Amino acid sequence: MNITVFTPLLKYVHGVYNAVVLLFFLYQATLGLRIRKERLAGGSPPSDLSRKHRILGPVLAFLGISGFFAGMTIVYIDEGKIFARPPHFIAGMLITLCILAVVFASRKISVRKPAWRDRHFILGIILILLYLVQAFLGTRMLLESGKITSFLS
Repeated sequence: MNITVFTPLLKYVHGVYNAVVLLFFLYQATLGLRIRKERLAGGSPPSDLSRKHRILGPVLAFLGISGFFAGMTIVYIDEGKIFARPPHFIAGMLITLCILAVVFASRKISVRKPAWRDRHFILGIILILLYLVQAFLGTRMLLESGKITSFLS
């Protein structure tokens, strides 16, 4: 069986997968904001929040980067080139680079290097914004192609 038969379905799976990853990143952001708020108030954040944030971070980094490579693979199978949708590809690449930067910044956070906390925070905000742009671009592509209505009917 030829895999190109499944590419229309894989595009939707890719979109849903990354939408779920975005929701998890939003959850991760709320944990980070709660931790940051507690720190700025002079206290120490609850250990369960910090633990969840530290455990979920690497998992989400892996899931986010996997989503980019899955999308790139689907486009290559469907169109024969990975740069077929330049805005969506560039946004995905920026997300991947931002994820790597967020992970790098998180590893540098320490008592002696508190500036990395702010860098981690800013990069996290940029990451969420890039994901929202990416979701908009992906949804727009599906709607403009008219395939979403034919797929749903």
